[in-house]
Amino acid sequence: MVIFLTWFSALSFLGYGISCVFTKHMHLEFERFRLVRFRVIVGVTQIAGAVGLLLGLYYPLIGILSAGGLALQMLLGVGVRIAIRDSFLLALPATFYFLLNTYLFIELQRA
Repeated sequence: MVIFLTWFSALSFLGYGISCVFTKHMHLEFERFRLVRFRVIVGVTQIAGAVGLLLGLYYPLIGILSAGGLALQMLLGVGVRIAIRDSFLLALPATFYFLLNTYLFIELQRA
């Protein structure tokens, strides 16, 4: 199950990270978050985290660090959603990925 969840998270963050860097939609979202100056760095770190999760299948420490970093980033994302008064539904994806990567962070340490 951990391998499946690792792949799921990695592919999700790869897609979201690429979207952050290259799409107009995400540029507009980051304007709404009042964080447009961080859009590219967020995207790049999400791509790096996704690659790190997959490398973690062979090098566990890299996976642990990547899951922890992505969990922290998603916790900050939940905080941003709360700060701008987004609805629960709009904050749900960040919450889900925070919980998922926190779980991976813990489980990868046990392996």
